[in-house]
Amino acid sequence: MSIGRARAQAVTAWLFTVPVLAIVLLVFLLPTMLALALSVTDYSIYALASWNNLSFVGLGNFARLLSNPLFWRALANTALFTVLGVPMAIGASLFAALLLNDATIRWKPMWRVALFAPYVTSVVATAVVWRFVLGARFGLLNRALELVGLPAIDWLGNPHASIPAILIFVTWKIFGYNMIVFTAALSAVPQDLMEAARLDGATRWGRFRHVTLPAIGPTLLLAAVVSVSGFLQLFAEPYVMTLGGPAQSTVTMLYFMFDEGFKWWNLGQASAVALILLVLTLCVTWVQARVGRRYEWL
Repeated sequence: MSIGRARAQAVTAWLFTVPVLAIVLLVFLLPTMLALALSVTDYSIYALASWNNLSFVGLGNFARLLSNPLFWRALANTALFTVLGVPMAIGASLFAALLLNDATIRWKPMWRVALFAPYVTSVVATAVVWRFVLGARFGLLNRALELVGLPAIDWLGNPHASIPAILIFVTWKIFGYNMIVFTAALSAVPQDLMEAARLDGATRWGRFRHVTLPAIGPTLLLAAVVSVSGFLQLFAEPYVMTLGGPAQSTVTMLYFMFDEGFKWWNLGQASAVALILLVLTLCVTWVQARVGRRYEWL
């Protein structure tokens, strides 16, 4: 290959790469750096009027967060949403994908569209609908419970039921995306290995455990990373359905950050929350990647 041709290819590669790098710089790196800068200041609604009111506070915002009980409550709620929600979402997605992968299922395209539809529907619109479904007095779910002789539950007004109620909604809302991903991964499972396991007398669970699961391991890890990131950034669902209540039982990290920044106008402290959430997300993702490499899923 001549030097001129290699140079032309390099220039072409940069022409395709530079716009993407510029977008990443504008929408990720630059806001991150600005948030880092704001997190060490007392930037608030008063600083918007005059930059003379802006002062450097160092780690003061982080220290105030660590002494704020609501911050720890939001962190605990976010962890609970993530620990419970990720297995629910991935389990429902994988179960639906396995059903749709069964040769005996008819009208598969229709089922895929129907199950994927909630994912592309507006989260605010569907959350409002689910508020009526989960209503304490006239909700459809409570009506169904009463028909079978069970007592009604105040799903969105009881601190012990609010998180399960939101988890049911979020699982219904997002599982369609992972279902499509798992469906594609299942179509690539080697059928010769599956047939060999069947001839060896392996049960359905044995074939899934020793053939299907290792084959879709990388896809499962990807779904876990994306799901964890999504649950750590949960905001719209509790905001629309419960406003963080009852008794602050559904306040998440992102909800707490929103309140600090746009309700109380403590923009410096809100930026500190954003950085803590970023570091937390990166750490959890790193742990997931290490676990995936350990089990040779990558």
